Amino acid sequence: MGRILNRYLFVEILVPFFLGLAVFTFVLLIARILKLVELVVNRGVPLLDILETFALILPGFLELTVPMALLLAILLGFGRLASDSEVVALKTSGVSLYQMTVPVVAFTVLASLATFVIAIWVRPWANGALREQLFEVVKSRVSAGFKEKVFDTDFPGLVIYIEEIEPGGGTLKGMLISDVRRADSRNTVIAKIGLLVPNEDAKTVTLRLLDGTIYGVGGSENAFQKTDFTVYDVSLNLTNIGEMRPKEKDPKEMTLVELRRRIADRYAQHQPANEEKIELHRKFSIPFACVVFMLVGIPLAIPPSRAVRSRGFAMSLVLIFLYYIPLTVGQTVAEKGYVPAALGLWSPNLLFFALGSFLFVNAAREAPIRQWERLEAQWVRGRAIFTDALRKLGGS
Repeated sequence: MGRILNRYLFVEILVPFFLGLAVFTFVLLIARILKLVELVVNRGVPLLDILETFALILPGFLELTVPMALLLAILLGFGRLASDSEVVALKTSGVSLYQMTVPVVAFTVLASLATFVIAIWVRPWANGALREQLFEVVKSRVSAGFKEKVFDTDFPGLVIYIEEIEPGGGTLKGMLISDVRRADSRNTVIAKIGLLVPNEDAKTVTLRLLDGTIYGVGGSENAFQKTDFTVYDVSLNLTNIGEMRPKEKDPKEMTLVELRRRIADRYAQHQPANEEKIELHRKFSIPFACVVFMLVGIPLAIPPSRAVRSRGFAMSLVLIFLYYIPLTVGQTVAEKGYVPAALGLWSPNLLFFALGSFLFVNAAREAPIRQWERLEAQWVRGRAIFTDALRKLGGS
C-alpha cells in the first residue's frame, strides 16, 4: 500500500514538473532565442553553431527554472488531489499529511541535487564554453555583417563604409568610418586597407586600418584636426553579437573549489572578493529554494478548488515573484556592498522557510490559521467600504 501510494503521488507531480520546466524555461529564453535567430538571419551564422550556443545558455536558466517547476508541480499535483477529494479520502484512511509528503520530499531532494549539480559544475563549465563559442562565432563571422558600398551601423557609435571586400572577408579595401563614440569629439577616418584582427587572450576583435587619415573635430574650441597614420586600430563593440568577457575568469565560470581559492587569494592580497562571495552563496541558496517551495506549496495546494490549473499557475507566479524579486534585490545590494553576501542571498530562503514551516505544521494539524482568517475578513470589509464609497461618489 505504501509503495503504491508513494509511486502514485510521485507520478502525480512528475508530469506537471516537466510541463512547468518547459514553460518557465521557454519564457525566460525568449529574448535569447530571438537574438540567436537574428544571428542566423542577419549574419549568416550556421544553424549548428547557434544550436551549440543555445545548449550552452540553457544551464544558466535551468538553475532558476527547476525550483519554479517544482513549485508549480506541487501546486498542480496536490491541488488536483484536493479538488477530487483524494486528500480527504487518504486522511480518512489514516494517511497523514506527513506520510503524503514522503514522495514529494524524495522528488524535492532530486530537484535540489539537480539544481546543485547545475550550479556547481554544469553552469560554470557552460559559461566558460559559451565565452569560447561566442568568440569563435564572432571571429569567423563578424565580417559577414559587412557589405560592400553599404553604410554599416551595427556597431554602436560607428558608421562603417567599405568599397570592396576581398573573398574570405579578412581584407577590406576603401574604408570610411564615422566615429562618434566620444561625446567630446567626432572623427572621420579614411583608410586604404582594413584588417580584422582577433585577440584570443582578451576575446576581442579589432579593426586594423592601414595607410589613412583621421579628420577630427572636437575639444574645448571645437577645433579641426588632421592626422595621417600608418596603422590605426578601432576596437569593435561586440555586444550586439555576443557578450565578450574579460581575460580574467569570471566568478560565474568558476566551480566551488575555484571560488574558494579565489576568495582566499583576494583576502591574502587584502582585496575585496564581493563578486566571488555572492556567486559562492548563490550556488547553495538557489538549490535550497526547492526545499522552501515544497514547504510553502503543499499547504497552499491542499484547500479544494474547482479551477485547479488556473489557481496553481496564478499562485506559482505570485510565489515566484515574491521569492525572486527579493532575491534579485538582495543580490544587487550585496553587489554594491550595502549588505553581506550571505544576508542578500539567503534572506528570501529564510523568510519562505519560516512561512512554509508555519503553514505546513498548521495544515498537518488541520488547525485554522487565525491570522489568515483575520486578513481575509479585513479584506472583505475593506472591499465593501471601498465599493460603497465608489457608489456614493457615482451617485453624487
